[in-house]
Amino acid sequence: MRKDLDNLTKEKLLDYIEILSKNWLAHDGCWFLAIEDDLGLEAAMKYDKTGWEYFTVIEAKRIKKFLGLAERPGIEGLTQALKFRLYANINIQEIVEITPNSCIFRMNDCRVQSNRKRKGLDDFPCRTIGEAEYGLFASTIDDRITTSCIHCPPEPHPENSFCAWKFTLNGRDLK
Repeated sequence: MRKDLDNLTKEKLLDYIEILSKNWLAHDGCWFLAIEDDLGLEAAMKYDKTGWEYFTVIEAKRIKKFLGLAERPGIEGLTQALKFRLYANINIQEIVEITPNSCIFRMNDCRVQSNRKRKGLDDFPCRTIGEAEYGLFASTIDDRITTSCIHCPPEPHPENSFCAWKFTLNGRDLK
C-alpha cells in the first residue's frame, strides 16, 4: 500500500485524505445509528460520548507527535493541532480572536448538522459530546488549557456557526 501511495500525486493524496475522513465519519454515524436502533437515543449518546473521550485523546496525541509540538505548546500549538483533526478537511471551521492566552474555535459548517438540515431534521444535540471531545483534545495538547462552550446544539446558534468553543490557557483570559 505504501508503494501505491508513493505513486500518487499530491492532488490524489489530498483526495484520498478526504475519502478517509468521510469514511471515518460515515462509520461513526453508522455505529451511532446501530446503537440508537437497538438501545435508544439516550444509550447511543452515552456510548458516543465515551467513544469520543477515548478517540479524541488518541487523535490529539498523534497530531501532537506528528506536528512535533512541545509538551505544553500553549494556544499556538492548539490552533495548529485543531487544523489537523480528522474532520478538519470535510467541515468548514475557523479559529478567531487568537491571543497568547485564548482563542475561539467555530465550526461554521458541520457535515453532520448540514446533512440533518438538508433532511429537515433538528440539529443533533451534540453539546455534551462536544464538551468532552473539545475539552479532552485541548487538555491533551496542553494540560493548562481549559475549554468552555459558547454555543452548541441543542442550544440556539447563529446561522453561520453550528458550535463555538473558547480555549483558555491556565483557565484565564488575559486580553
